[in-house]
Amino acid sequence: MKFHGDVRLGERLGELLKPAWEALPRGEEYGLPLIVPVPLHPSRQRERGFNQSATLATGLVRAIARGKGGPALPVANSVLRRHRATPPQTGLSVAARRENLRGAFVVVKPEEVRGWMVVLVDDVMTTGATLSACARTLKRAGAAQVLGLTLARATPQFPDLSLADTDNTVDGLDRDST
Repeated sequence: MKFHGDVRLGERLGELLKPAWEALPRGEEYGLPLIVPVPLHPSRQRERGFNQSATLATGLVRAIARGKGGPALPVANSVLRRHRATPPQTGLSVAARRENLRGAFVVVKPEEVRGWMVVLVDDVMTTGATLSACARTLKRAGAAQVLGLTLARATPQFPDLSLADTDNTVDGLDRDST
């Protein structure tokens, strides 16, 4: 889907996120969550021709609407923006991934996230650096809660040898899986 430009496949894969969506913890005080795809930098999106995360989010909202028999929830494509181009994360250590994304995202419309529960949608989570950077940015803009929803969870070469002296678990919480 991602590298062959198969948008229809991306939307179908997004429909597979519905069971995970239904399992997300939701507080009544937040109302309906705001669905925000992880953005690509504009140059990367032009190169690829689409944002795979937005495609997944579109498929998800279509599946939700079909299940409820009602209108689809909106996908908030213009709330979060990647304003700094970053090299691909592939092959980077956990620390390098975090540093690579520092300051890469900005909330364009803070009033649209203030007080809302936001569900970030992405294609693959490896270390969680991208979701964490997006969540941090959204929380600073006033989002009440931020949850991540991904299609796949990669299993990189853990432990990250650059952190071996201080952290030899998957997430630093003494767990060997997530």
